[in-house]
Amino acid sequence: MGRTTLVFTEQKNGRLRNVSFESLTAAARIAEGGEVAAVLFGGIRDGQVEELGKYGADRVYAVVHDDLKQYTPDAYKQAMLQVIEKADPAAIVLGHTGIGKDIAPRLAARLGLGLITDCTDVQAAGGDPIFVRPIFAGKAFQKKKFTEQKLFVTIRPNNIQPKENERSPEVIPVNVEIRNLRSTVKEVVRRTAEGVDLSEAKVVVSGGRGIKNSDGFKPLQELADVLGGAIGASRAACDAGYCDYALQIGQTGKVVTPELYIACGISGAIQHLAGMSQSKVIVAINKDPEAPIFQVADYGIVGDLFEVVPKLTEAFKKVLSEKQ
Repeated sequence: MGRTTLVFTEQKNGRLRNVSFESLTAAARIAEGGEVAAVLFGGIRDGQVEELGKYGADRVYAVVHDDLKQYTPDAYKQAMLQVIEKADPAAIVLGHTGIGKDIAPRLAARLGLGLITDCTDVQAAGGDPIFVRPIFAGKAFQKKKFTEQKLFVTIRPNNIQPKENERSPEVIPVNVEIRNLRSTVKEVVRRTAEGVDLSEAKVVVSGGRGIKNSDGFKPLQELADVLGGAIGASRAACDAGYCDYALQIGQTGKVVTPELYIACGISGAIQHLAGMSQSKVIVAINKDPEAPIFQVADYGIVGDLFEVVPKLTEAFKKVLSEKQ
């Protein structure tokens, strides 16, 4: 394309999120030899410039402002618009995360641009880039491309493998002006335990109504800890008050695509399948052999999760200890 492809990166608890590197890889495909620039809000920590360069960033726009320490739509929108004006990119890439899903439509509307969201692949080979995204709750995929103006896309986490493309990025400090904010963040209260980011986890262990109560998540958490994974839940479990809605996976919750998804006591309603059916390997544990979840599972275990899950945990502990 010849001009800059601009990637808005994200960090959490001082660490760059993996979707930032996936977005840089997608941007390299879009740019096809052109420049890839990363944008980082909230200050640069040790090693972050090198990390961005490792995955192909030719330059890094470092944007520091007190109002950017925590995400708010107004502040991020104003800052992003100023960076876009400065960089004048041919393409803009964001992660399809909570922030990306919130801010991308605002930017597209303000800039008068088309927007392709939730892309799972970018295909480019000498022509206009083709963007692949799931439709009908993951039952089919569509291919889309832009016909004019800037390209503007969001990338679904855990779908594009980050590719190392070593660069020595130029760091460009950017001063932005932010005014007339309608909201500010005074305090962040985390209602779920800190751990592996659910949307980027390689392994997800989820519980449904079959876990019976909030204590039912304890054996699931033990299994997730052994596998270095994250805990998720169906809407039924959230509605029943067994866990916080921040763990909900499905059409009205988070969409995850881990390498391994273990569904415990989840029947497999279509709304839940919409959030996890693209997982690489799906294991279902349910007492009901007719549960719909078995129709999408690669491996199914018919049995009581409270008997099966602890046995799986012990088996994984044994296998992993032997590898060390």
